[in-house]
Amino acid sequence: MIRLHLCTISFRHHLVSLPELGAWAADTGFDGIELWGVHARHLSESPQDEAAALRRHGLVVPMLSDYLPLEGDEGEALAHTRRLCRLARHWGAGKLRTFAGHRPSAALDRGERRDLARRLRRLTECVAAEGQTLVVETHPNTLADHPEVTRELLEAVDHPDLGVNFDVLHVWEAGVEPLAVLRELAPWVRHFHLKNIDRQERLSVFAPANVYSPAGSRDGMVPVLEGACDYGPVLDWLAQCREPMDVSLEWFGPDCYRVLAEDLAHLRGRLDLPRATPLRSALA
Repeated sequence: MIRLHLCTISFRHHLVSLPELGAWAADTGFDGIELWGVHARHLSESPQDEAAALRRHGLVVPMLSDYLPLEGDEGEALAHTRRLCRLARHWGAGKLRTFAGHRPSAALDRGERRDLARRLRRLTECVAAEGQTLVVETHPNTLADHPEVTRELLEAVDHPDLGVNFDVLHVWEAGVEPLAVLRELAPWVRHFHLKNIDRQERLSVFAPANVYSPAGSRDGMVPVLEGACDYGPVLDWLAQCREPMDVSLEWFGPDCYRVLAEDLAHLRGRLDLPRATPLRSALA
């Protein structure tokens, strides 16, 4: 079973409430909403039970996407991780997403890679103790910026509750064929992020400093099935996948409602998935 989700990070610069977004997501046919960590933290402080509101719409929260500290004081890192685990439990999320540090793999020597893997194992153990799964994202300028180093990291950590958030575009950005990498990393893949670009020369538009900025460029961002990265082979793999799998549409550009609705419809058709049925009317 494949579940398709939107990401609250798509609405990072919008003035929209989670109940409003949840109602739209359910009516549009999404299965759930992936929460950006900062959104999950602030929304949990609301006097309203936002998590219950999503459940009333029949929506799940598959994952909280945050950034765990892989350097610095270990005690503080573990405390941060435990807080995030409690937050995930509040939202009913079974997965926590993090980056594998914030430096490119080529800039890390063997000892630094070993230290990062050791820290990641400690955090994975912490997450696993709460009954949850930690996933590292394939992402530039991290220790998961190329398939070879990603696999080395996973094998070094060697924990069943560490998985991969497979960002297809970022794998393609590394100059490799996503399907070949997917087949290699399949035992670890727990989640997918989908987005696209009109041409390779514009990939820098997805740099965190740019996408997080309200004034950042959105030039080149295009719907999932219209860009330079060919999603066909990966979608064929997903269509044949027999394991439950979560897929999030990570749109950073303008006109979120239209693009996400159209991408969702196209992907459901491409994957031959039935449209999710909103539960709001049944539960009202």
